[in-house]
Amino acid sequence: MSAARWRTSSYTNSEGGTCVEVADGVIGVVPVRDTKARWRPAVIVTAAAWLPFVRALKAGDLSG
Repeated sequence: MSAARWRTSSYTNSEGGTCVEVADGVIGVVPVRDTKARWRPAVIVTAAAWLPFVRALKAGDLSG
């Protein structure tokens, strides 16, 4: 993961809100980590599972 290109979620804010980063360019998987705890291991999600997850979030299907 040291060579991963991390990008911050568009939902991250400067007030300590949702702080998630995703790594691009890793074939077959999507590494996800907390921007406030970058030293912790990333959660690795299969690419096949990531797209439906993001779609569900955007549709509001996973809201608490």
